[in-house]
Amino acid sequence: MRYLLDTHTLIWLLENNPQLSNRAQSIIVDETNELFVSIASIWEMTIKSSLGKLNLSIPLSDLISQKLIPSDIQLLPIQLEHLAVLQTLQFYHRDPFDRILIAQAIADRLILLSADSAFKDYDVDCAW
Repeated sequence: MRYLLDTHTLIWLLENNPQLSNRAQSIIVDETNELFVSIASIWEMTIKSSLGKLNLSIPLSDLISQKLIPSDIQLLPIQLEHLAVLQTLQFYHRDPFDRILIAQAIADRLILLSADSAFKDYDVDCAW
């Protein structure tokens, strides 16, 4: 299976946060699954970190270089196909970062790995 990690999922994974569900942990450690993180999530983390709204145990750049890059999680760029899907999404949810994740998951047929119930209004597969 192919999974796109929501931003909070990525943070909880990298920070060893107990809020990461047992099912999410099982999905992540299953080597038969392909894991992706959107560049939009890194962008969101960068903005929130610089605004003081995201406090991490180590600097974001170190978290990325020491934990994310060495992992098997693939970085998913934002493609024109993602923006085409984004343009068609209803505004049930207004967070621009979540909306691009939804669009990427739909366009690339990925399952969103997220605890966010706001995704339920969209035609996107989710797991938690």
